[in-house]
Amino acid sequence: MSDFNVTEELKKLPNQPGVYIMRDGNDTILYVGKAVNLHNRVRSYFRENIGRGPKIDRMVSLIDRFEYIVTDSELEALVLENNLIKEYRPKYNTMLRDDKTYPYVKVTLFESYPRVFLSRTMKKDKAKYFGPYTSAMAVRETIDLINKLYGLRTCNRILPRDAGKERPCLNYHIGQCCGPCIRDKISEEEYAKRVEAAMSFLGGNYEPVLKSLRQKMEEASENLAFEEAMRYRDLLESVSAVAQKQKIEDTAGNDRDIIAMARDDQDAVVQVFFLRGGRMVGREHFFMKHTENESSESILCSFIKQFYAGTPFIPREIMLPTLSAMESFRNIDAESPGMDREYELIEKWLSGKKGSRVYLLRPKKGQKEKLVELAARNAMLILTQDREKIKREEGRTIGAVRELEYLIGLEGLERMESYDISNISGFENVGSMVVYEMGKPKKSDYRKFRIRTVEGPDDYASMREVLTRRFTHGLEERKKGVSDGHFDRFPDIILMDGGRGQVNIALEVLDTLGIPIPVCGMVKDDHHRTRGLYFENREIPIDKDSEAFKLLTRIQDEVHRFAIEYHRSLRSKEQVHSVLDDIPGVGPGRRKALMKAFDSIDEIREASKETLMEKASIPRNAAEAIYTFFHSGNEG
Repeated sequence: MSDFNVTEELKKLPNQPGVYIMRDGNDTILYVGKAVNLHNRVRSYFRENIGRGPKIDRMVSLIDRFEYIVTDSELEALVLENNLIKEYRPKYNTMLRDDKTYPYVKVTLFESYPRVFLSRTMKKDKAKYFGPYTSAMAVRETIDLINKLYGLRTCNRILPRDAGKERPCLNYHIGQCCGPCIRDKISEEEYAKRVEAAMSFLGGNYEPVLKSLRQKMEEASENLAFEEAMRYRDLLESVSAVAQKQKIEDTAGNDRDIIAMARDDQDAVVQVFFLRGGRMVGREHFFMKHTENESSESILCSFIKQFYAGTPFIPREIMLPTLSAMESFRNIDAESPGMDREYELIEKWLSGKKGSRVYLLRPKKGQKEKLVELAARNAMLILTQDREKIKREEGRTIGAVRELEYLIGLEGLERMESYDISNISGFENVGSMVVYEMGKPKKSDYRKFRIRTVEGPDDYASMREVLTRRFTHGLEERKKGVSDGHFDRFPDIILMDGGRGQVNIALEVLDTLGIPIPVCGMVKDDHHRTRGLYFENREIPIDKDSEAFKLLTRIQDEVHRFAIEYHRSLRSKEQVHSVLDDIPGVGPGRRKALMKAFDSIDEIREASKETLMEKASIPRNAAEAIYTFFHSGNEG
């Protein structure tokens, strides 16, 4: 029973700007909001009959206590509110369904010999960034093309300090790098001209490159240098393909985002067009959740704050629908009061974040208005055409999680972790950890463990080591406040691939470390198929046609696959390593080349001398020694 007295605490609220946090009886954060005046805003939740709507009524009924943080200004409150929403993802805040990071092209102008590469973060490091782009593959293709065109380096050497210390890499030998790592090969000034031309290309200025490539192709053809002419032709086609992707242009040449929304009684979709340097470089749509009884303006505001809090690039202009356009898909009679002030505040926040003025505009005529209308039509198309697909996908994922919650009597199961051990007669024990969030695999958080302390096929001891290492590492990250391996994020439930024994191992580890996480076992029948769940000392039957059962099967299959793949890779490397150690004349360097070129010892055994030389880039005498070893009875 909480000793928090709401009536008394309401009297203590200050008449100052700040952020308030609503919590339930389990101390879970329900809602985070900001206020110009905390005293007035927080008290309004606890007044009777003020037409808050069913969503807010439900939330208020769950509030056990609240807390608040006073700020110096409403702008500071907005920034803090954004950070807390992103951190805790409260159930009753209008949220972006997906947290996406976008790729950028980064040019390291702070280096003497700059590089061009893909980056998903944008730092204040004196580099030049182009983007964001919606396709990482398109970014990699563009970077590859730029390096071919301008011969820019891709290595991590510190130049000019390291010039001449090592041999140039393969890119230099195949003509895709101008060789700044070779002492006195190219000056900083000459290299800078190449970088300047590359940045002009990234900015959309393709014509000089196209003209130059056509000229070189024709000259090579006239000189009967047909291979060179074909190389220029291929580059010309690649540049033309990149140029053709830019379909929508804005003669002003500004960086701007075009934002529009479509909604109905159940869902809301926000569509964003990205224009960079006046050219459309991509588009993306976002589904919003917890939108019932929210005004269209309020949903759009929530989107803008959450989206630009998470993206490193902020354009100079953000185009929004006019209020009359918003009316066409509004589903409540009156917009939230004070929205103009909210937009002013967002504009000020974005300007501070960017370091220069940002404008939120509502175009009413011309090309800009047509772009906003186009974004709105695309949003409506997604809303109508993709609805059934989305519903089916949510049934397989979120719906399955909700079924699992009902089965075992828990709530709020967003993140689930599952573990497995793999070995063959105790050889190379390994553990795997897979992570599912809202019913979908989150592969970036998967982890592999090579067992250190267990000899032989002891799955229980191996699992104890894996779980101990995983959660000890997590506690250390939390203590340091540094998430270097994402171990600081703990699951809402652990799913063990087995019954009572596996569950008890996990509970022992968690109890020793003082971490309260529920553990559920997936009990198998005699045919190694899941027949039920083991939770809190009882077996719970599960319908094999249910989405929850299908989700658990997918998780089991995935954790098995991940463990077996890791084990197979270690077995292969260990086998290759141990046999190759016995071949005279094969040292660490050639052994490494063979392991990289061939997947298994069988491939090496079956390879001819010529294949060994070609695939592993080794001299003839070494290839002959390897071939002789495998074909003269020495191996056994």
